[in-house]
Amino acid sequence: MSHEAQWKVRVELHEEDGRTTARADLETGGTPITGRGTARCAPGDADVPAIGDEFAAGRALRDLGDRLLEAAEKDVEAHGAAPEPRTSTPYAWPV
Repeated sequence: MSHEAQWKVRVELHEEDGRTTARADLETGGTPITGRGTARCAPGDADVPAIGDEFAAGRALRDLGDRLLEAAEKDVEAHGAAPEPRTSTPYAWPV
């Protein structure tokens, strides 16, 4: 069976008062999936919006990936199979 698909991800960023929020929307042609992420500038650090964008967008995309995996696991279970256990690596950076 051959299959091709094209999915689009849109990431929107908003920064205000040293806090950046990100929203990542995945369009698959079915139910849309959204991930969210935030970042904040630590007191005493230089306010560099591009760094906040990177952290917030990365966290939103990681959240989107987790939500996509959850959707896939539910689909697998709906077809009578058990999904493989997932593992995650913790990060030391504050959210």
